[in-house]
Amino acid sequence: MIPFIVMAALFILAKVFAYQMPQAKESLLEKENSDTTTTTQKAEIPEKEPISLMAQLNFAEETLPLGDKRIERKMKKTLAAHTYGHLQTHRLHRKAAEWFPIIEPILAAYGIPNDFKYVALVESGLQAGVSPKGAAGIWQFMPSTARMYGLKVNGRVDERYNLRKSTIAACKYIKEMYGGLESWTLVAAAYNVGDGRLRRQINNQNQDNYYKLKLNRETGGYVYKLISMKQIMEHPARYGYEKPKSLLAYNAE
Repeated sequence: MIPFIVMAALFILAKVFAYQMPQAKESLLEKENSDTTTTTQKAEIPEKEPISLMAQLNFAEETLPLGDKRIERKMKKTLAAHTYGHLQTHRLHRKAAEWFPIIEPILAAYGIPNDFKYVALVESGLQAGVSPKGAAGIWQFMPSTARMYGLKVNGRVDERYNLRKSTIAACKYIKEMYGGLESWTLVAAAYNVGDGRLRRQINNQNQDNYYKLKLNRETGGYVYKLISMKQIMEHPARYGYEKPKSLLAYNAE
């Protein structure tokens, strides 16, 4: 009798053990798969590397060549020259608040990058009036160039000082230069030195990268100034400026 009971008990235990083994296997496999999936998912998320300031800087979406120490030094030096600690004025930000709401829609209408609004600041944001060569107005047009692009310049009227009309003329001029140069950075440089002169330098040097061209001091630093102007307008606090309320309200729209 006892052996029969023992045998019956052993048989029942064997059945239970046989039933639980596949479930335990499945549970173990599910856990392993879950661990593998989690590990894979973790592995698929790459860590974000910090982007250097030089890699962020650009004019009209055209970036600076990276890894060139000479270019980096020049850019940092120009940025330093445009900090509040160096300029000690908020004039540029006040002019931007006044001019940009008029300039930006006109640039967009002509298909010109928004960054060209900084040309007006570089040209006449700090110093107004007529240059020694005769250029005048917000966009610093020479009389002959101004007339060529539709502005009236005579003894009674000078439309170079009309922000809307002179911006339209500047857009026509910029658009025309881009048709031949096919680089917004080169167009900006040409705005400073003249289209013909820049083309001669490009041909003589067999080089069409602005940052690699050997240009006169003013033109060679012109795009660096534009990028610096862009930086202090977009990140004023970083460079010691307090952003005027009027510009803050405009940018929030």
